[in-house]
Amino acid sequence: MNKFLKIVGAVAIINIAARLFGFLREMVIGYQYGFSFAADSIFTAYMVPNFLYLVVGGAFTTAVISLYNRKTTNQAEFVKQSFTIVLTSGIVMTAILVLFADPIIKMLYENNENITPAAIELTKHLFYWMMPSSIFLILASYYSGLLNVHDKFHLSSFSILIYNVAFIVIAVTLSFVMGPIGYGISALASSIIMIYFLIAGYRKLNTYPIGISFKRDMTTRDLWIMVVPVMIGGGTVQIYAMLQRFFANLLGFGESAISVVNYASRLTQFPQTILITAVTTVIYPILSRKEAEDDHESIKKLYTRGLRYLVLLMVPVSIFAYFYAENIIQVIFEYGNFTEEGTKLTTPVMQIFVLSMFFLAANTYITRFYYAKGDSLAPVIFSIINVFIVNIAVMYFLADLTGVASIAWGTLISSVVNTLLLIVYAHFKYGLKVTSGQSVKAGLQLFIPLVLIGVITYFSSKYLVFNHKWITFMVGLVIFGASTLGLFMIFKIQEVGDYIQMMKKKFFGNPKA
Repeated sequence: MNKFLKIVGAVAIINIAARLFGFLREMVIGYQYGFSFAADSIFTAYMVPNFLYLVVGGAFTTAVISLYNRKTTNQAEFVKQSFTIVLTSGIVMTAILVLFADPIIKMLYENNENITPAAIELTKHLFYWMMPSSIFLILASYYSGLLNVHDKFHLSSFSILIYNVAFIVIAVTLSFVMGPIGYGISALASSIIMIYFLIAGYRKLNTYPIGISFKRDMTTRDLWIMVVPVMIGGGTVQIYAMLQRFFANLLGFGESAISVVNYASRLTQFPQTILITAVTTVIYPILSRKEAEDDHESIKKLYTRGLRYLVLLMVPVSIFAYFYAENIIQVIFEYGNFTEEGTKLTTPVMQIFVLSMFFLAANTYITRFYYAKGDSLAPVIFSIINVFIVNIAVMYFLADLTGVASIAWGTLISSVVNTLLLIVYAHFKYGLKVTSGQSVKAGLQLFIPLVLIGVITYFSSKYLVFNHKWITFMVGLVIFGASTLGLFMIFKIQEVGDYIQMMKKKFFGNPKA
């Protein structure tokens, strides 16, 4: 477990750096374009290639890792077969979307009466520049999966850092010369840089070479059988993001709606993505190997321990983000064209999104156990029910009552239901128990400090507010950090104690007897 924690910690650190630069990109867009249609155009145009990268690329990666570790797989041939399928799929999907760019963009804006022809044209030009990057991004996801199979987790994570750094440097530089179009060119250029880095990293492994093979067998059939369900079941967060932006326009919330949803959701996705990416990047290859070895007891322990770690990490972060939502937006976004009014619009939406953070992370985590067992159908059924039925129904029913906040309510309610369905089904079908071997006392031992953290954070957010936003933020963060660590130690949370001991050994060595 200590080795697992070390790997997750290293990957998390790289992910933090990568996501910070990705976040910086959103901050720069907010500074340059605020809540204007230029910002909406950038977010809208980038939505599709980013969706393909995370959902399609992610699905292929998950399937490839699972099948690569299967005992019956001819790994040398499978590497070539899977590469051919991924490359062909990326090219075909990108070509279709570019061909139908006009109707797609018109559909996105059809209910927005305030949209101008200039904004539509800008979105279209950005779309044409950004869409080809989908091919390179999908391939990048594929190469990341191959690197993870060989335990090169840091390389796949580091590639995201390179991508985000290149994106922001190129975009900001070009935006001074050619305006928002610079972001479109940057998306394409940075994706090429990313794939080059991953290809170079894979070649250094001296393993099976990548090539073209149109040979079809049972493994390629299983690849397709697994990919389509995983796109729906495993890409929940990305499907939510796409639907959020689509319905922000469709429901006619007007100018700035897409930007409000984007800024609010990005703030909540930041900690969620860092933590869950670090865990799943490391855990899925391990899970696949354990399943191939029929080591079911280890899988059950990993399931319970992982969920407990998610509670320890995500719930305190959610508490802080909820009570300090306005201050966080001020510190991160409120500069340049992102005004105080923008903060007021974004805060209530962010607070609702915050409540869904744990459930979205848990959904991603739990589905990996389904995939390791070769079950991609159940997560798909649950995702379809919740993302496409419950989520959309909530958005429609609450649109008039809550406005743009209905988008966040849809995500929250449907993600809670989805988590419950996944947990209950896994319990009865696979014997995966949330509290396996844990007593009621252990549950209370975790619940009580979380409640106290909430109370302390609430009072600090209400009464320790200063004239300077950064002072308010730093004081709040210190109090939150100290109270969280202190309470976890007082209530003797084992995971925290183990981590502290691991850090002591790392920095001070083993004490002499």
